[in-house]
Amino acid sequence: MTELDERTRTELEAAAFRQLVEHLRNRTDVQNIDMMNLAGFCRNCLSKWYRAAAEGKGLEMSYDEAREIIYGMPYEEWKNKHQSEASAEKQQAFAAAQARSDH
Repeated sequence: MTELDERTRTELEAAAFRQLVEHLRNRTDVQNIDMMNLAGFCRNCLSKWYRAAAEGKGLEMSYDEAREIIYGMPYEEWKNKHQSEASAEKQQAFAAAQARSDH
């Protein structure tokens, strides 16, 4: 592969990010706690990273605005439509993963 110039690399990364966001919008069956337990990040993490990137460019953006971009709708609406109660097993796995990451 030839070396990518900065603009092309940024365009490819942006396209991959847009595809990831679209995939997550379509996979409403995948809960954030499942993503956290398996991958260590979720839609909320992406929202925080998006907001941080905006702020790094001098743009004001609230966490709720960033979440709406990632979720494709206001977070409360997504929660009401798609979020299910996490089982005790999932909650324990999440707590264990959080404890490990604190070290």
